[in-house]
Amino acid sequence: MIKKSTLEKILSQGLSEIWKVLSPDEKHLIAEHFAVHNFKKNQLIYNEKDEPRNLWCLLRGKVKVFKDGFGGRPQIIRLYRPIQYFGYRAFFAGEHYTSSAAAFEPSTVGAVPMDVVKRLIDGNRELAWFFIHELSKHLGGSDNKIVSLTQKHIRGRLAEALVLMRDNYGYEEDGKTLRIYMAREDIANLSNMTTSNAIRTLSAFAQEKIITVDGRRIKIIDEQALRHISKFG
Repeated sequence: MIKKSTLEKILSQGLSEIWKVLSPDEKHLIAEHFAVHNFKKNQLIYNEKDEPRNLWCLLRGKVKVFKDGFGGRPQIIRLYRPIQYFGYRAFFAGEHYTSSAAAFEPSTVGAVPMDVVKRLIDGNRELAWFFIHELSKHLGGSDNKIVSLTQKHIRGRLAEALVLMRDNYGYEEDGKTLRIYMAREDIANLSNMTTSNAIRTLSAFAQEKIITVDGRRIKIIDEQALRHISKFG
């Protein structure tokens, strides 16, 4: 059982964007139904074809949303960082999940039942506009991703993936090492290429002194060059 003071802190920080548009009674309703879940590395949060039941908010860790493609090869669709919301689009669309979500590393995720969210939206126009804004941003991002995956050379796609990792999770204290350690297979799945192509392209970037690679640790040496390849590749 979570202490009331701890729960209020989690809610005010984890649901900060939503929290500030809610009335005291609405905040109390969320607090009554809010649940905290801990997921191990690679553990599924929800699976494709599941019924959407919760608004998920990543409190700590990293989460990927992915979809199995042809031949069973997964395509990573989106990466989430604290504090971001996910898992609600399918509910609003009146359908089952069309993709899956899993923890990239040990992660803590908050959940609010979508039935509660719907009740709040019915009486709070600002909250409705919040979700319209979030969904619109994701739709724009999806449009850009479609163009990237279908028109960019593999160098451009891989550079874009590295830039996304940098923008989402930032650097370690050295100001160069990405604060996310992804397997080559995951990088390939994010870039829509085979693992062998991802390995070769990473090696090429290393030879060009754009990055250095040490196991799963990637250090960006020339961010300007990487962003140039991402944009024009």
